[in-house]
Amino acid sequence: MAIILGIDPGSRLTGYGVIRQTGRQLSYLGSGCIRTEAEDLPTRLKRIYAGVTEIILQFNPDMFAIEQIFMARNADSALKLGQARGAAIVAAVNRDIPVFEYAARLVKQSVVGSGAADKKQVQHMVKLLLKLPATPQADAADALGIAITHAHLTASLLTSRR
Repeated sequence: MAIILGIDPGSRLTGYGVIRQTGRQLSYLGSGCIRTEAEDLPTRLKRIYAGVTEIILQFNPDMFAIEQIFMARNADSALKLGQARGAAIVAAVNRDIPVFEYAARLVKQSVVGSGAADKKQVQHMVKLLLKLPATPQADAADALGIAITHAHLTASLLTSRR
């Protein structure tokens, strides 16, 4: 059994999703967003770090999965995203939780079956895979998708080693 925390980083809105993996069985533990909208960047980074730390203390995850950085059209946006990722990663590393990074295309491929899937498709499949009563918010669904991807890949690795 493992508890996996997935993070969809953003400088204004960071999604999180927590699942439990027992063999190939996945169960939903929690999800939501850390909102940091109306502040300067250093304060937003502080809030991301504090929010992720609080989630770690609440759920005590064994693994931390986060979306890899991608090249945005706007360099300033890419830098802010990288800093948000860094704040979240430091929260995990400070608690000695192993960090795994996944490309957005791989997450979409793993959850939906297409690396070109849109947010609505990811939300729908996350709802189905975790048997949720309602569709999760987009950033929380992305974070849950990242956690699901990690679970699928680790289960595949364990199966292939037998």
